[in-house]
Amino acid sequence: MSALMQRISRFLSSPKGQQMVDRGRRELAKPGNQDKLRQLASRLSGRRR
Repeated sequence: MSALMQRISRFLSSPKGQQMVDRGRRELAKPGNQDKLRQLASRLSGRRR
């Protein structure tokens, strides 16, 4: 595993990392944010060939 991946893993298992993960999950649960992500995904998938 690369050094960057190790640092990310350590951060995500830390209390501050867990707080960020929980906040991200709460934000993703909001319908408005889900719509924005769907629009972004559709734009990005349209660019593929």
